[in-house]
Amino acid sequence: MFDTLTTAALADELSRRLAGGHIQKVLQLDAESIGFEVYAEHQRQFLIASASGRHPRLYLSSTRLSADPSRVSPMLLLLRKYARGGQIVSIQQPALERIIRLSIAKRFFMDKNRQPVEEAESDIDEGEIISVDLVAEIMGRRSNLILVDDSGKMLDAIKRVTPDMSRVRPILPGRPYVVPPPQTKLDPRTLTSRQIAELVASDERDRDIATLLVNHLAGFSPQMAREAVFRATHDVQFRLDTGTSPDSELALNLDVAIKSLLAPLTSGEWQPSIYREDERIVAYGATRLEQFAEECDEETLDSISRAIELAATEESDAAPVRHAQRRARLVAEIEQAVERAATRLYSIEQEQERAKQVERWRQQGESIYAHIHEIARGQTELNADGLTITLDPTLTPSENAQAYFERYRKAQSATANLPELADAARTELNYLQQLQTLADLAEGFDAIEAVRHEWEEWRRPEPDQRGGRGPKRPKRRQPVAYRTRRGDTIYTGQNGPENDTVTFDIAGPDDDWLHARGVPGGHIIVRWAGDEDDAILEQAASLAAWYSAGRTSTSVEVDATKRRYVRKIKGTGPGMVTYREERTLRVPPRSPEELGFKTSSS
Repeated sequence: MFDTLTTAALADELSRRLAGGHIQKVLQLDAESIGFEVYAEHQRQFLIASASGRHPRLYLSSTRLSADPSRVSPMLLLLRKYARGGQIVSIQQPALERIIRLSIAKRFFMDKNRQPVEEAESDIDEGEIISVDLVAEIMGRRSNLILVDDSGKMLDAIKRVTPDMSRVRPILPGRPYVVPPPQTKLDPRTLTSRQIAELVASDERDRDIATLLVNHLAGFSPQMAREAVFRATHDVQFRLDTGTSPDSELALNLDVAIKSLLAPLTSGEWQPSIYREDERIVAYGATRLEQFAEECDEETLDSISRAIELAATEESDAAPVRHAQRRARLVAEIEQAVERAATRLYSIEQEQERAKQVERWRQQGESIYAHIHEIARGQTELNADGLTITLDPTLTPSENAQAYFERYRKAQSATANLPELADAARTELNYLQQLQTLADLAEGFDAIEAVRHEWEEWRRPEPDQRGGRGPKRPKRRQPVAYRTRRGDTIYTGQNGPENDTVTFDIAGPDDDWLHARGVPGGHIIVRWAGDEDDAILEQAASLAAWYSAGRTSTSVEVDATKRRYVRKIKGTGPGMVTYREERTLRVPPRSPEELGFKTSSS
């Protein structure tokens, strides 16, 4: 929903309300979010900028900001140095990009080494104005907040990106800031009906018109594409059958719809709106969304920030920041257990390495007996059979051999169960890593609490023999199911018990099962409404990548197999399985919203 239209409306709103304002406070709200208190229009205003991979956002908050004062990051320290006390000079959005650039100017004084300081060394020092830009890239899982100096070099970013993570665009202090690579797509602002007709006619693969617009028009989000299609055809899922040519009326209607959708970019006449279904916000936009207007409750607002904030804080029991804090605490708890399990496994593996000496001690004892007549009393070393054997000169040769055999027997007894201990430790570590990933991906109160309950179940000691009862278990959350446009059902497991449920309770033997390869994640089940479809399987694979530790990657390997080839690993936590007969797909992670999936009620 945070598309180029939302970004443009927000840039207009922030320019109107914050330009010329003074930044009074800078706060670190969480690991990926920064808050600013700005005095503008004769009042304090609160700006939130978040680079969260789940819910990136930028908006003016209606409530005062608060943060843990002990949470400090290098980015926060730089913002306090260069932004706090500074003035917001301008706010800009590059055309058709989900980027907003805040230019900030602040007066500094120079010390004798020509380094900026905030206090003058003399009364006559007038100081020097230094400008920086805070670049908010609100681009889904690749979102970031980047501080750039007046020479165009990056001072730091809320999320650093190393060359190993991205060879195309590393984001590190000292490097020049480079805008994201331009989209090699058509500019929708200058598109003609003839170009639209040629585009639709030339693409035999994307017969779904909304998907075609997303793939070929710069800056077009799935929501924008569906809105344009709805305005043109009154059918958000409008498709052309294979072999069917578009008529001129369709191209003309699409041209009119796209122009009307983009008109506020030049007129500035925005109409922020939110849409509720069963009292839950299902969509918001910077303009009226006709695709939702008939079936949802529509509310027009006077601020796009308010629409973003309402969508972000919709759940009444806790705001997203509190969700993030609750999730962060849970992830931190599990992370400690992961570190302990990893340390335990390392110790066992070190013991196994040392256990390899056991056979060497037996060989040394045997060599002493084989050469016993060559050993003189008081000898300290024996070189035989390619071995250098240390001898105790106070013992007889036979006693030296027996000492090595005794060391061998004790070590063999002590290390006999190391393989089983290593397997158990490795299994525990894999499960905890899976649990940590699912906790990190959990969205919303219910999902976070479901993972927390699984975590507490894992660490809870077994009931004692006195029959005592543990705490009451919360009602288990049902797995989320999505419906494709042709009626296939895709079930998603988003924690261990849900993974077990979708795989072993819901799925049939011939349903397709998917899981990100080699990384923790959720189980995905596809129940076909008709013949199997490779395009839909790829969409399900993208969903499996989204619900995995690979969510922030550009592409993820996902294994797909039939459910009958999946087996639960005995003695492990929920959701741990083995499988065979798989094929591997490489796909980009995509959220249900990006894929256009709708929640199924079945």
